[in-house]
Amino acid sequence: MKACIVDDEKKGRDTLLKLLEEYCKDVEVVGQADSVETAFQFISSHQPELVFLDVEMPRGSGFELLKRFENVNFKTIFVTAHNHYAIKAIKFAAVDYILKPVDVDELVSAV
Repeated sequence: MKACIVDDEKKGRDTLLKLLEEYCKDVEVVGQADSVETAFQFISSHQPELVFLDVEMPRGSGFELLKRFENVNFKTIFVTAHNHYAIKAIKFAAVDYILKPVDVDELVSAV
């Protein structure tokens, strides 16, 4: 499964990438983005099947990214430090909602 990681914090992206490489062998991370704009461009051109999405980023939110797509044709797993967005994530048809720091068992279950 081709995936993209969207998180404004490099440490967050790197940690998630390492966990995916070690515990989720069926997931191939084909790209990363650090903002809503770069994520929109990457997802539009590369069409990943799964997006690991942070909620709060400096120049927009993960929800704003999803709203930019006329048709969301990928699955979304939110990975965030903020638990109060979970209900909103459900309304955006999130597959799962993982709190940071990422628990390996939760990640494997979500994937």
